[in-house]
Amino acid sequence: MSDPVRVLLADDQEMVRVGLTTILDAQPDIEVVGQATTGREAVALVGRLRPDVCLFDIRMPDLDGIEATRQVAGPEVTDPVPVVVITTFDDDDYVYDALGAGARGFLLKDADPELLAEAVRVAARGDALIAPSVTARLLTTFSRGRSGRAAPPLEPLTAREEAVLDLVALGRTNAEIGEELYVSVSTVKTHVGALMDKLPARNRVEIALWAYAQGRIDPTGDGG
Repeated sequence: MSDPVRVLLADDQEMVRVGLTTILDAQPDIEVVGQATTGREAVALVGRLRPDVCLFDIRMPDLDGIEATRQVAGPEVTDPVPVVVITTFDDDDYVYDALGAGARGFLLKDADPELLAEAVRVAARGDALIAPSVTARLLTTFSRGRSGRAAPPLEPLTAREEAVLDLVALGRTNAEIGEELYVSVSTVKTHVGALMDKLPARNRVEIALWAYAQGRIDPTGDGG
């Protein structure tokens, strides 16, 4: 059996920290190794504990979750730690900034336990969780007023890359994309890598944001 995914939580509300810890520690493959009440404390704990995944609230005193994310997962960080931000619908305006700071994905605070655990596992694998049922409203909010403003690809996308792009934006995993397009998972990974280079995007979340900003994906999650 492989080692459990080590998680650091950061939220200024004790009830939220207790709830998240209870849910995650109940998973046989996940272990909460630290908790922080401020962004500054979280950054310090990341340096000391080197967790596999961080769950950061966006609104925290001392140092908010956006800046904390930038300091542990931003483009300037040489050894980044995957961050999933936790938010409420009221935080829509902040989530885009968090993703720009390097967050791998985001969850709503009322996400069900299975989704929370899966977000941690996916982030630990170096991927990003994009659950259409959770993110559709947020991604639609981001694309509002941004349609057509996303930079064009550095190079034209192939037809297969465009198909993979749309499926990534709809939250499909590599395995699901491979099954739908009748190609191997390694081939899907190659296409995803090409998309990151051409858009450019640092992760699957940014690929999805690009697709939404271009109006390629229906807000209902049914495709463009």
